Amino acid sequence: MKLREDERLDHLLGESLQIIQSPNVFSFSLDAVLLSRFAYLPIQKGVIVDLCSGNGVIPLFLSKRTSAKVIGVEIQERLYDMAVRSVAYNGLSDQIKMIHSDLNKIAPVIGFEKYDVVTCNPPYFPDIEASEKNRNEYFTIARHEVMCTLTDCVRVASQLLKQGGKLSLVHRPDRLIELFTLMKMARLEPKRVQFIYPKLGREANMVLVEATKDGKLGLKVLPPVIVYQDNDEYTVEMTQIINGH
Repeated sequence: MKLREDERLDHLLGESLQIIQSPNVFSFSLDAVLLSRFAYLPIQKGVIVDLCSGNGVIPLFLSKRTSAKVIGVEIQERLYDMAVRSVAYNGLSDQIKMIHSDLNKIAPVIGFEKYDVVTCNPPYFPDIEASEKNRNEYFTIARHEVMCTLTDCVRVASQLLKQGGKLSLVHRPDRLIELFTLMKMARLEPKRVQFIYPKLGREANMVLVEATKDGKLGLKVLPPVIVYQDNDEYTVEMTQIINGH
């Protein structure tokens, strides 16, 4: 495997895996780690679809928790290429398949209502004026709803999931009501919520949500996760999450 001049191999947190990353391309962060640990997964059988896969970080993390097949969908060709090479480098090409596609077009390609789990770490921010966007296109597309919206992500997840299938998604708390509304409209019933706080006494800056397609009413709010101690080191709980416990 050859790396480009601006690429490096990084270790995945808490895992015996490596991933190709670049300072010029949007890299994974803690939200991907938290989502991959939060998501319900079948242990052996079934197929998982990860939308907005980026450089393949969530499919790689998921491969350590399940032997089910994983399909990653990514629209940016550079990130898709990095993901394919990372998957091959870790010897996971038989389990993980990356697809270079607009997620809005993926359901007719891979099939409707046949998947057990969909995960998604979507862009957090609405699209903005061109003059205000990050000059790095990779960062802009990863952060802003340029190529897909939250509505798109929820709708496509519902298209892909079989009845009883689960969507796990990470987002910002200030869009939680919007997310719940979109889920309800797409036959996805919110079932588990967990708020993530950067430090004790601070406002939550992330939220993890799991919804079941055509699920019954009943929402569980899980205990909060505090990421950092006052000394800026990870809390014991966060360390355990990173290490896969």
